[in-house]
Amino acid sequence: MPLVAVTDYSFPSLDIEEAVLRPWDVEIRCGQCKTPEALSPLVRDADAVITQFAPVNAEVIGAMERAKVIVRYGIGVDNVDLNAARRRGIPVCNVPDYCIDEVADHTLAFILACTRQLVPNTLHIREGKWGLATGLEAMRTLRDLTVGIVGFGRIGREVVHRLQPFKCRRLVFDPMVASSSIHAAGCEAASLESLLAQADLVSLHCPSTGQTRKLLNTASIASMKPGAIVINLARGDLIDTAALVDALHSGQLSAAAIDVCDPEPIPLDSPLRALPNVIAASHIASASPKAVRTLRETAARLAAMALRGERLPNVVNGVT
Repeated sequence: MPLVAVTDYSFPSLDIEEAVLRPWDVEIRCGQCKTPEALSPLVRDADAVITQFAPVNAEVIGAMERAKVIVRYGIGVDNVDLNAARRRGIPVCNVPDYCIDEVADHTLAFILACTRQLVPNTLHIREGKWGLATGLEAMRTLRDLTVGIVGFGRIGREVVHRLQPFKCRRLVFDPMVASSSIHAAGCEAASLESLLAQADLVSLHCPSTGQTRKLLNTASIASMKPGAIVINLARGDLIDTAALVDALHSGQLSAAAIDVCDPEPIPLDSPLRALPNVIAASHIASASPKAVRTLRETAARLAAMALRGERLPNVVNGVT
């Protein structure tokens, strides 16, 4: 009987995955593994591996004796060593199109919350006060701002589309996308340096790679417009957390809204949990009943396809 190992999951059960895989007479073995030592025995004799946040590193991949695929619950695959899987000839698949609208909606919610000071004014009312909770200068009009979008994939494009009715200037940096495509979306193509220097608000929508980790650091944040706003719903390690905190304290950044952080969960003693100019969510931007069902069904179907020897879509490490 083929075996599918699920390394970890944040769902109440695996009933959706079981329903997809049951017709193929598949055994599902699951764990909530957080370390390579716990993962290796779980995946050793698995024919397919589905993972969420567990560290599927070279050691874990080296322990796989039968795996035909590694499937990531999600778009990003930064918890999987793609090179190690490639060397073993194991394709790694993601689910690239399951939460596009949810994350784009959440981005717009963060942008409006920061520019219109929704959270401080709500808390102000709860404390029995009235009037503005912040200085008037913090109440910004989106039409008058320049918004910089870093990453013009599916989510970046949807964010740009949602911003269009607000009539703000939109700059886009994505070295993998032709300038003509950016211009066709009504935006201006810009270098990263130019975008950071001009944008009143920067929203990150790129993957975590060797080139993008700590994209926003002490030096790059210093090059931004004083009082700029940072939005991050992509990956926590795109930002140097210490540099972010320093900039929020100094006023170089007037606000930040983050659904992701480095590390996660945000430590209990982190200033990001208490700073009044921070909106923080617990990696929930992708969540909706429809999105989560699509994610889980797609992951299970990819595993089933690999077990049947079918050609796999969404392979991110070049193994065919």
